[in-house]
Amino acid sequence: MIRYAVVGAGWITQEAFLPAVPQTGNSRVTAIVSGNLKGARRLAEFHQIEQVIDYRGFDDLLRSDSVDAVYIAVPNPMHADFAVRAARAGKHVMVEKPIATSIEQARTMIKAARGHGVMLMTSYRLHNDAATVNALTSLRSGKIGTPLFFSALFGFQSQIGNHRLKGEHWGGPLQDIGIYCINAARHVFEAEPVEVFAMSARPTDDPRFEEVDASVAVTMRFPEGRLAEFFCSFGAYDVDAYRIVGTHGELRVENGFRFESGTRVVLDTRSNVEHVSFERYDQFAGQIHYFSDCIINGTRPEPDGEEGLADLTVLLAIERSLQTGRPQKVRSSPRKRHPVSEMIRKIPTTNKRLLLS
Repeated sequence: MIRYAVVGAGWITQEAFLPAVPQTGNSRVTAIVSGNLKGARRLAEFHQIEQVIDYRGFDDLLRSDSVDAVYIAVPNPMHADFAVRAARAGKHVMVEKPIATSIEQARTMIKAARGHGVMLMTSYRLHNDAATVNALTSLRSGKIGTPLFFSALFGFQSQIGNHRLKGEHWGGPLQDIGIYCINAARHVFEAEPVEVFAMSARPTDDPRFEEVDASVAVTMRFPEGRLAEFFCSFGAYDVDAYRIVGTHGELRVENGFRFESGTRVVLDTRSNVEHVSFERYDQFAGQIHYFSDCIINGTRPEPDGEEGLADLTVLLAIERSLQTGRPQKVRSSPRKRHPVSEMIRKIPTTNKRLLLS
């Protein structure tokens, strides 16, 4: 049984992580680390978690024998500090995406984990999702021929006051949800983009977007003449889908990124149209179970620190394109590992959760 400390007690911790852990069977939360002790104590009582600690007590917690791993879900600029401190204390680390806000930070996190013999995993829950892996497996089997083009839409109306709308948190739709589109395209083509170009939009009369863009549209060039594009927005109607066009067919994934509903995969070729529906499972429970398995078995997780670094490299290139108005080159080493069927986890969801206002 892997014992986790949760660092940060915001929405994603309340809605997804804490309810998921008891579903896994191989993990439990033994501590919440938060700047809001009142709220954290309510969560701890509800989920029967032994310890509540403020950020100042984090290092004392790491020195204790009450946790094996930490889940880091604080604002983006704080990821590296907590991850490095945990790794140096010999604790395994699961960190929310984006892994960090700079290449230097990400490399320091990777180095700390390697140097102290612990696992570092970037929180990519879709790598353990049956629908996602099914789509990738269909592409590898050549069902639509050679994949040539990837297109994705991911957007919704973000609520005013959300921390993801704060510039100081490196917020915005690109970092928060555009990263899903980047990650999907990279694994669809099993390659890294070599060039990106982006444009953004920010309304002048919407107080939500005083510090961040409302929408971002990106084009990415991959090796061998392959292209990808995506649109992400915090000010749009709910959209959540991607499609891949190949030389002999098309694959569409509907409800492809969010975790609140099931997913449908449509495989369309000249001779046949195949619809496969996947019921909703707890994607957070799946990734937690997978990471705990990796810790127990001493197996390096596929979405490791380098996976997070690969997406971060693309994110920063897109930001440079937005700032300069020009295409930007991307230089990353190809990844040798991708989501495979052995990583799939189908764990039921639960309705037991406490959401604090």
